Amino acid sequence: MANLREIRKRIASVRSTQQITKAMKMVAAAKLRKAQENIVAFRPYSYELRDLIAHLTALMGDKKEVPLMIHRPVQKVLLVVVTADRGLCGAFNHNIIRRAHERVQEYQDTEVELYLVGRKGLEYFRKRPVTINTSKINFFNDLNFHDAVEVTDTILRIYQEQRFDRVEFIYNEFKSAVQQNVIVEQFLPFVPDEEMVKSSEQVDFLYEPDKETILNAVIPRHLRVQTWRILLESNAAEQGARMTAMENATENAEEMVHQLTIFYNRSRQASITTEISEIVSGAEALKES
Repeated sequence: MANLREIRKRIASVRSTQQITKAMKMVAAAKLRKAQENIVAFRPYSYELRDLIAHLTALMGDKKEVPLMIHRPVQKVLLVVVTADRGLCGAFNHNIIRRAHERVQEYQDTEVELYLVGRKGLEYFRKRPVTINTSKINFFNDLNFHDAVEVTDTILRIYQEQRFDRVEFIYNEFKSAVQQNVIVEQFLPFVPDEEMVKSSEQVDFLYEPDKETILNAVIPRHLRVQTWRILLESNAAEQGARMTAMENATENAEEMVHQLTIFYNRSRQASITTEISEIVSGAEALKES
């Protein structure tokens, strides 16, 4: 009977875990919906900035007056690695960390430092022989545009101080709840969308002040918007990965309960059969005596 009690405790424990994973799935689904709404809300502003930059770039000849668009010989690279603050989201963090390792290896002859966004990346890389420039953690639960501004302004400051010649983001792009793509995206020096530049109308306007001044003012705004997009993409991908992982955990718990219930019933039947056999054997022994 002690064995049966242990099985009952195991079944109760698995069912309790199943309730937790089901609740976590529902929370992740709600956060995913909010992240998707934020992505849709910011698109019109992002598209207008992108079109304006493409139009101005198409009309400009010399871009030396726009420091953020000047390419320098690459001697130092800053990799901005965007992970999550929490786990329990499948391979979400592992895929980003693995891609960051690969990117560091690709820059073997170049000095590389990391800007770690998210606690999981910091927990991993601070135990490895890599140089961590700075980090920003524990903010995805209350993600807002000011976080994107802070990250972008920090990157712009150290880039304009010429401490780095290139800045790249490594993050998970949201495709669906079951699919996330790891993206390596050049952030600085700024490169406008070539397709948008080619398709931009070649009709000039009167600008006050001049094109270069406007670009120098607009590009940092555009970069803040791009950082916000990346954070939203990563957050949505994280919630989608967590929702899928918790759904799989819930299904596995249901299957485990089913298997344990079958094992419990078989053990119980075997115990009852053993007791009946002992009673019958005792009765037969009394008759013979």
